[in-house]
Amino acid sequence: MPISEARRRANDKYNAKAYDQIQFRVKKGRKAELQAHAAAQGESLNAFLLRAIEETMCRDSAGKP
Repeated sequence: MPISEARRRANDKYNAKAYDQIQFRVKKGRKAELQAHAAAQGESLNAFLLRAIEETMCRDSAGKP
């Protein structure tokens, strides 16, 4: 069953209030590679990217006094 226009507007309103968006660009073909890797880890592409960012930030912070 398709989503109603009212539900789509409600979702858009909530998402605008609750989330920031970051646009991420990769070379053609790389997206499929990233999606496949994320799926192999049992996560969505978004979850994989967030985990990669968090792990990198922790690693970067650990090396600083």
